[in-house]
Amino acid sequence: MKIFISGGAKNGKSMFAQKCAKKLAEEGHLWYLATMEPRDDEDFARVARHRNERAGWGFKTAEWGRNIALHSEETDCKGTYLVDSVTALLSNEMFCGMSGSINKNAPAKVAAELIDFSEKAANVVFVSDNIFCDAAFYDEWTDSYRVGLAFVDKALAEKCDVVIEFSYGQIIYYKGEELL
Repeated sequence: MKIFISGGAKNGKSMFAQKCAKKLAEEGHLWYLATMEPRDDEDFARVARHRNERAGWGFKTAEWGRNIALHSEETDCKGTYLVDSVTALLSNEMFCGMSGSINKNAPAKVAAELIDFSEKAANVVFVSDNIFCDAAFYDEWTDSYRVGLAFVDKALAEKCDVVIEFSYGQIIYYKGEELL
């Protein structure tokens, strides 16, 4: 089963995704693919909170901040994988250089690698952030990132069996049946 979960920040997506992954992995390996490369105190606090939340759940954690295709060879792809988050993974790939440039090929690369990975894995739960609900104008970096994330999210949603959005305390199913 392939599941795509999107929604605003800090609204319960990750906990819901953990419950979905745990349910899918009744037998077999349970992996948490952490993609955030923490850069400041807030990031480190979020990583610590997520580690605490999944303690005792049976997850094996792999920190794959970039190049999912290369890292996927490290696992047997027979288990259940929680990828948290697509948002951080794309950020790492788009803005990885210190030169101040934007890797505009990153969205296509990330989408292709995640789709390929999902086709090899028994079960995958993807978590992404919805950053598309305002009407503000942004600089080139932010706008490129938003367009890139929309591209990746759309590609994953097309391939997934279940597509869910967390919005204002509601869980909205766009595709597939309710899971929990």
